[in-house]
Amino acid sequence: MNNLPYTIIGAGAIGGTIAVHLHAKGIPVQLIDADLGHVEAIRQNGITLLTPGGRLVARIPVFTLDDAPTRITRVLLAVKAQATPAAMAWITPRLTADGFVASMQNGLNEETIAYFIGVDRTVTAFVDLFADVIEPGVIKDGGHGGIAIGEYAGGTSDRVRALADDLAHWGRPIISDNVEGFLWAKLAFGAMLVTTALADQDMSVLIDRHRPTMNALAAEVIAVADHRQLQLEGFDAFDPAAFRLGVDPDVNARAIDSLVAWLATQTKTRSGIWRDIAVRKRPTEVHAQYEIVLAAAAEANIEVPYLHAMVNHIGQLERGEIEMNEILLNQLDPAVTR
Repeated sequence: MNNLPYTIIGAGAIGGTIAVHLHAKGIPVQLIDADLGHVEAIRQNGITLLTPGGRLVARIPVFTLDDAPTRITRVLLAVKAQATPAAMAWITPRLTADGFVASMQNGLNEETIAYFIGVDRTVTAFVDLFADVIEPGVIKDGGHGGIAIGEYAGGTSDRVRALADDLAHWGRPIISDNVEGFLWAKLAFGAMLVTTALADQDMSVLIDRHRPTMNALAAEVIAVADHRQLQLEGFDAFDPAAFRLGVDPDVNARAIDSLVAWLATQTKTRSGIWRDIAVRKRPTEVHAQYEIVLAAAAEANIEVPYLHAMVNHIGQLERGEIEMNEILLNQLDPAVTR
């Protein structure tokens, strides 16, 4: 492989955090972002990561789409899920023959990436990162989460092991041949976090207060994953087996207790979806993340009413048709608990 730097496309919460940690480890890295204000702030002051342990500032090359290098090789894609097709159309003619793209995103984006560059040049990754861009050039680290990487074509490789080593300043990634199992487990956990954006309150509080709805959301995703015969992987404080429909209620209750307690330790208390709607006033990536789950459920004749309600409510919030209110969660809570 040539000696071109890592190119992170999308300098937001995930991409910016990764960039700072790569730079801190002495790994060459450059950023590309479509937000001109964010790019200019990074050019002027570097990109700043505010962590519980202090402030990290990285002065690294940053570009817009118009002035970016014409040759890139090791690409870490960190754009919103709905921006993946446009990003890949931009990346593909610039990617070197020995280059690859790793999806450091939310959702299931590898199929789209592979459509543009092929399965063998696609690296799959699971990233459970708690962070927010709080102003141009400044990211707040909201707490450490897990990461797993592997080859989309299956198995692992030298490039995956090298990427894991390079990311070690952030946290040692799991090298896995079952990243898909992590991604679907994250979709189950993520459905709970997304749904907390229906009210203006902390994630841990709302998950604790609305356990029936949270159980139903996770169980629907898990049912679709089970139908696809996926082996779901637990991560951080989320144990997918404890949210499967029919599990012992005591096992489920302990799992939610643990999850709520863990979320309460994170300095990021609201979801990124909440921030997109309430603070940044922009469309979320919820539809792009969950359209694959909804389509797979429909194909398998699996009813997922809570996922449909969640996606519909988020869309209504984005369009200003409704306002955040815990009444929405009260209405979702089923009459019969597990």
